[in-house]
Amino acid sequence: MEQDHQYESIANGALSKRIKQIMHGRQTRAEATRIIKNHAANRPDIVITAKGRSPVIIEAEYLPARNVEEEAGWYFAKPGRNEVRNQTHRIEAAIAVRYPDNLAQADDIDAALESCPLSYCAVYPNGGRFPKTGWLEGSISDLADLIHLVDVPMSAFDKAADDLRNSIDSAVSVLQFTSAYYLTDKIFSLLGLADVLKTKNMDEKERLKHKNTQTRRIAGAIIANALIFHERIAGAHQHILPINQICGHPVYSSKKAALKAWSDILKINYWPIFDTASQIIGLLPAHKASSILITLTNAAECIHEDGLLYEHDLTGHVFQRLIIDRKYLAAFYTLPESAALLAHLAVSKMNGIDWKNAQTISKLRIADFACGTGALLSAVYDQIANRYERTGGNPKQLHSLMMERVLYGFDVLPYAAHLTASILSGKEPSIIYDQSRIYTMPYGRQKDETVKIGSLEFLDKPEQEVLFHTGDPAKQVGGKGEETTNNPTAKVPNNSLDLIIMNPPFTRSTSREGETVDTFAAAFAAYGTSREDQKKMSNELSRMAKDTCYDGNVGVASAFAAIANKKLKPGGILALVLPLTVSVSTRWQKFRTLLAKDYEDVEVVSLATPKCYNVAFSADTSMADCLIVARKKSASISSQDSSSTRFVSLIQRPANFAAAGETAKQLTAKKTKRKLEDGPFGGDEVVCGQEKMGETITANIPKTNPTWNLVRIQEFELIQTAYALTQGKLWLPARKEKPLAMTTMNRLSWIGVGERDAVGKPPRAPFDVSSAIPKPTDTYPALWKHDAKREHHLLCEPDYKLLARPGLEEKANKVWETASRCHFNRNFTLGSQPLAVAITERPCIGGTAWPSINFAKQSWDYAFSIWGNSALGLISCWWHGSRQQPGRYRISRDSIKTLPVLDFRALSDEQIKKAKAIFDEFKDPRKHFAPAYLAHEDKTRELLDYKVLCEWLGFGEDVFKVVRQLARKWCAEPSVHGGKQRHKNILFEKK
Repeated sequence: MEQDHQYESIANGALSKRIKQIMHGRQTRAEATRIIKNHAANRPDIVITAKGRSPVIIEAEYLPARNVEEEAGWYFAKPGRNEVRNQTHRIEAAIAVRYPDNLAQADDIDAALESCPLSYCAVYPNGGRFPKTGWLEGSISDLADLIHLVDVPMSAFDKAADDLRNSIDSAVSVLQFTSAYYLTDKIFSLLGLADVLKTKNMDEKERLKHKNTQTRRIAGAIIANALIFHERIAGAHQHILPINQICGHPVYSSKKAALKAWSDILKINYWPIFDTASQIIGLLPAHKASSILITLTNAAECIHEDGLLYEHDLTGHVFQRLIIDRKYLAAFYTLPESAALLAHLAVSKMNGIDWKNAQTISKLRIADFACGTGALLSAVYDQIANRYERTGGNPKQLHSLMMERVLYGFDVLPYAAHLTASILSGKEPSIIYDQSRIYTMPYGRQKDETVKIGSLEFLDKPEQEVLFHTGDPAKQVGGKGEETTNNPTAKVPNNSLDLIIMNPPFTRSTSREGETVDTFAAAFAAYGTSREDQKKMSNELSRMAKDTCYDGNVGVASAFAAIANKKLKPGGILALVLPLTVSVSTRWQKFRTLLAKDYEDVEVVSLATPKCYNVAFSADTSMADCLIVARKKSASISSQDSSSTRFVSLIQRPANFAAAGETAKQLTAKKTKRKLEDGPFGGDEVVCGQEKMGETITANIPKTNPTWNLVRIQEFELIQTAYALTQGKLWLPARKEKPLAMTTMNRLSWIGVGERDAVGKPPRAPFDVSSAIPKPTDTYPALWKHDAKREHHLLCEPDYKLLARPGLEEKANKVWETASRCHFNRNFTLGSQPLAVAITERPCIGGTAWPSINFAKQSWDYAFSIWGNSALGLISCWWHGSRQQPGRYRISRDSIKTLPVLDFRALSDEQIKKAKAIFDEFKDPRKHFAPAYLAHEDKTRELLDYKVLCEWLGFGEDVFKVVRQLARKWCAEPSVHGGKQRHKNILFEKK
């Protein structure tokens, strides 16, 4: 026992020494006393400290290590135990480490420790643990990664973010006087901010007030950002005075002193950070500027005293609360944890990089053409610096190379470029660099009467004029002062970049919703652009993006995907955050085809969170999105008809950096073995400790008309069964496959006219919608909208009547020829609606919600009704649709054509008659269907399944029972139940 104890202390010393070697700036001490305040006798196995970070305690034991987690938790069991002498921040995490028992017998413990697997977990003050169950396993380098992630002083960061916002509001309140409006307008113009357009819920007075408030807040945030950064660099440059000597109360004119100090700083470096703030301060009266500077100086000093490093994205966090025009640019903020996950996955795919060679790293070219607040570029910087550090390099040596050569950022928002440059500069504020490559791009109408569309201009030419502000001469975002050339440019040749990472705006050019209802092209409606300019900008993009994957109907995100493809070199990595509609929308098909043909190692990550919130990797949006990472092919395009793609479905969004790092580590370390084509055996689990994080699966995606139906799935067994149906097989979990004749809708039917062809603008559309209650004698009845109260059995009544427009009667009769008794639910809210297919007594014109389906044989209406509303039919429709919103799927009109469906041509005459009999039984209003998300408990649906499977298709009761189990799995999918509570043992059939 004495020998084991000696070896344990030696192992702790060796581990402490190695951590210090690979984590620059960290101090480590092993087996030391007088570490914990008020507990001098306590002797942590290892304590790790660094300026601006929370101390981390490591407690370590040899396996079985029964007490090690309890010992790590000791620091949080009572108040005061989490305070380390001479440290600003308290302990926010302790790590329990388990050494393998054979380590105690090693002759060379340093070498043995380097190669042996460690198991470890982190414990927190609130009693939390990471992972929640089980242990992480990895090397010392993996353990160092966890230390780097858990020593962030989050409590101090959260408090500072709130305090900073309050300080900004307090500071800019001095501008709330009548004569200050002209100042606000000048700042508004200086920053390139857009006017907030009129909305139905905001009158002119409210709109003006909102504009002024937002402009002042953003201006205040920029000044605060400069002051915080000033305080960080003052210690690195002897002639730069700290801010309390410039903007403190004793100073008579803080404005004059600040402008002089920032002018001196600009002579050294940091142009993108201080130029904007200087121009804002320069516009303000001296007494108002001084008041603002004094208030914000106090806040900046508090943040500096707390030791918060800039890499925590403090002002970025605040900026996101202040940004306006979010509806137009849809510039949703990439959460730092999501950015870390995407960056890790992307950098891990970069092959052939010698991460220990700084000069090799300096040759990389990495860009974000919609950099926003810089979260993604910052995360990539961290990944590269981390890899360099783990090989023994000092990250400080990389900083000037990263800023001057490697990282490119573009945005149309001047304050976004300002913030991105600030965050990246703040990684190592004491390191001087010559110039950065973070640019503000021209947008909207220019002085020469042309229009510009931001970084998308690179679709046209590899070299583009750039600006920081619209002053004359133009100013480039550089690191070392103002470049007074009249035409500063940025050059990004085609096929030149090693990695492109983006979360581009999702706004559609053709959007006509909410605040954009009166605009011509919503994607270009920001910055107060006129309708004429919007049209010109839209036309310019269409011209530049011709013959690419761009489609205006899905928005400028597809244009950013096109520019990424154009600029990536062969072997380069594409990393995007895109809306989940990218998976199945026909409008995104060109992009999916591009990836299937020209890319390899494609990976699609989506979220299937059980509680149906946090469905996006971006903040401030309920729209589901996904991460896409792929490598551009170096060799000639393969002649194969399909390409393998890996799909990852996470059951929770990474809650913190530790979870993001471990999830990325698991995904990059393990190859996926399970395939879609294997049958209903599920995917490979992604496990953190003993906690399931999600599943992965691969699928051979055809290069012709590819779709990605495998997104946002909690259990891949479901989609393996649905896929088997498309192959003509009924293959259920734990059952042998059985043949089942299947086809697609376009081989059996055709779809009636769309809404705009029926009731749109004349002369295209021949009908008006009547407000009168429909009657059985109406000439042109319609099934138009959803009403869950009347959709509880298979037979539905028309809810509208249409009136032929004068002069368009002949066209009205032609449109009427597309009417049908069968209607398909293409926008299915599973939480309230029961039916996928509705039948009407007489033909009706179908609206957006219920397009008409015209089968080659009318008797197939009944067959489609009972098949489509059975469990297998519901699952097939759901698998084929877009699952972007909780508890809802959508299928476009074009996608209806490829919907997998039972091949009614293969049915016997007797089966066709049986289908009619089953329909007649279930059209009875007393056969009351529950909403689809309760299909597993719905007795009416259960009876329909029995009739369809056993009595109609001739399968045994064993198949029926497995299908009902499959229905339970389906109803447990987050994209089905949408977060609604599912009841138990409730009968829905009316008595």
